[in-house]
Amino acid sequence: MTDDPREPQSTPSGLDVSKPTIARAYDALLGGKDNYTADRELANYAIEHIPGLQESAHENRKVLVRGVRHLAGEAGIDQFLDLGSGLPTVQNTHQVAQEINPAARVVYIDIDPLVHVHGQAILADNPNTRVGTGDVRDFRGILTDSDVTGLIDFDRPVAVMLVGMLHYLSPDIADEVVSAYRDALAPGSYLFLTSLADTGLPAQQELARITRENLEEGWARTPSEIEHHFGDFELIDPGVVYTALWRPEGPKDPDTLAPGEQLGMAGIARKR
Repeated sequence: MTDDPREPQSTPSGLDVSKPTIARAYDALLGGKDNYTADRELANYAIEHIPGLQESAHENRKVLVRGVRHLAGEAGIDQFLDLGSGLPTVQNTHQVAQEINPAARVVYIDIDPLVHVHGQAILADNPNTRVGTGDVRDFRGILTDSDVTGLIDFDRPVAVMLVGMLHYLSPDIADEVVSAYRDALAPGSYLFLTSLADTGLPAQQELARITRENLEEGWARTPSEIEHHFGDFELIDPGVVYTALWRPEGPKDPDTLAPGEQLGMAGIARKR
């Protein structure tokens, strides 16, 4: 236990909190409570150097909600595999999907063991949702994991989500990893991607640099590079766009986006 009121009051045995993790640093950006000093220091450093970073983090959550609502509602998807899901926050995938379809099944996978601890506590009474620990890059392990196969039927349409994760996959492995998940899906399935964008803005490459130096992974990708990872899936409208422009809830002028609204891009595509 720590005397710092901002620290979680209990820490899982063996958890190294001296170094930041993707999930906990993102939680700090969102103003969450499940993070430690190293995570907050990284978040604060990045905020100082990247205009609009916190707004971008919140925008990534907003587009997740909008995307899941479309998938569970209009697209009729009732199975979700949320990869690199991060720590539980407001309006998580299962809450959004199960509000539309209470029978929707959701499996969360994240490499950070703290995600598993908190997820298990929150989801103890939800038989249609599970949380497992795994590295997104280990697609063979994840696709055969009992937490996944016990709830997800890959012979039926599934939505695979890599929301805020594509930019953590290095260019030398990203094709293999993402295509493996695409190949595992039945026709009628969907792939939901968001990524740090590279549209020529200095802040995008600066964020990629900060991320690589502190979390070992971080690459900004051009719109065409992001679109490439959908393979032969059919992109739904409006295609790959800034997250703020992906089916916003109200009018949004592309010419007046704030700095934080120009850091990430999103897209959803359907397997024919």
